Amino acid sequence: MQNKWQASAFLKASAALHAGAAASALVWPSTMGFGIASLIANHAVLAAAGLWPRSSLLGPNVLRLAGDRAEIALTIDDGPDPKVTPYVLDILAEKNIKATFFCIASKVKQHPALVQRMIAEGHHIENHSMQHRHYFSVMGMGGIQKEILLAQQAIEDATGRAPRFFRAPAGLRNPFLDPVLHRLDLKLVSWTRRGFDTRVHDAKKITRRLLANAKAGDILLLHDGNASRKRNGQPVILDVLPQLIDKLKQQNLRFVRIEDGMRV
Repeated sequence: MQNKWQASAFLKASAALHAGAAASALVWPSTMGFGIASLIANHAVLAAAGLWPRSSLLGPNVLRLAGDRAEIALTIDDGPDPKVTPYVLDILAEKNIKATFFCIASKVKQHPALVQRMIAEGHHIENHSMQHRHYFSVMGMGGIQKEILLAQQAIEDATGRAPRFFRAPAGLRNPFLDPVLHRLDLKLVSWTRRGFDTRVHDAKKITRRLLANAKAGDILLLHDGNASRKRNGQPVILDVLPQLIDKLKQQNLRFVRIEDGMRV
């Protein structure tokens, strides 16, 4: 039986602050100004926590793999893209690497053959929402749940495997996300380091950013969907991946899928 959802310590403190400010204003009206200022500051921190993808203030957030094994996870977002993903898969197959793809479920439904190839080659497809809506982080609980649940069903129908992990669109979220993920038995996954490869066009710069102080347990983020292009139109991820994989293998790091890397 699933445990009851528990708000994070920060959310509990925020709720207590709201209750305390309301009670104080009723008993001591002169404190209302201070209470309002406190609530404004609290909401500013809540908003900042939602805009900081690596924050755990709003609930559990996987930032690293479990244990102390010499493992690293490659995660690839926003696909599948029929113009990019097949070439990404070619590179991964050549390098004998298994990756975790956080896919937009509407694209999963559009490209069933590509999805089948991803699964057949041993990669995992996890939940990156149904539509990747740009306003996901300001949606209410009902909207968030619908977006995630529809994606969960679509991905399971396409792959035969229910996703176990969720990554928020652009990593942005609000306090309603954690109770929804708990209800659906999903874990939020962010990343240790990212290459900003949706807007940086220099493959060498992206690779350096991902390799800087890279170590066991890291979760790396790249994109097959919405990938930036070089001047010749080639997606930068296709230049980044071979260099990145070879350098990390030289450090005796083994690439694993998120699910495998979370096993203690």
